[in-house]
Amino acid sequence: MRWIITVCIALIAGFAGAAAWDYAGLGPDRTRQALLANPEILPEAMQELQRRDTLARIGPLRTELEAPFPGAVLGNPDGEITLVEFTDYACGYCRQSLSHVNQLVANNPDLKVVIREYPILSEGSANAARMALAAAQQGRYEAFHNAMFSAESLSDESIAAAATQAGVDLELARAAIEEGRYEGQLQNNVFLAQNLGVSGTPAWIVGDQVLSGAVGTDTLGAAIAEARDS
Repeated sequence: MRWIITVCIALIAGFAGAAAWDYAGLGPDRTRQALLANPEILPEAMQELQRRDTLARIGPLRTELEAPFPGAVLGNPDGEITLVEFTDYACGYCRQSLSHVNQLVANNPDLKVVIREYPILSEGSANAARMALAAAQQGRYEAFHNAMFSAESLSDESIAAAATQAGVDLELARAAIEEGRYEGQLQNNVFLAQNLGVSGTPAWIVGDQVLSGAVGTDTLGAAIAEARDS
């Protein structure tokens, strides 16, 4: 079976037919017969190709990706397992996923959740992301994160209210935002997202996997367990 997977991956990756047969050491007739006799191997080959592609994208960025903006961490900041989340305060699925993250943190004492602010939906979410980074700098990130996702709207007033509820010094936060102190971090998050193929929120990176959407605690938990065992 392994040689069939090799041939399939070569074909899917775009090798010329003759090159694929040479690579596998088979002639075209035998290879065609083998694939027709074992068509179930094609989805497996595609999955393997996707896994390799994902690993190739994550690998060069892993160190930078898993290094949080100071304070923008949930769970255990020294945890051995890292879950990265790209999030937007205007995203309903991100709001829905907050309880999933909290449950995962409760169930996994060794889990570090690195939050990457990725405000792509509105100017309001960009303003909230800036305030979130200001809150992180003041050691108030988790409280602001929870308060912001509990707000009924995304406005200057609701952002200020969430910051106040979280104990953020608004004067210091607004001064830092006016200075543009957090623009580099937001731009870097865009760079990371684009290079990882992340186009929406929430998106998750754990181990060698990239997951998209509100996938839930079971899927994320399984990915965390796989990363722990690898």
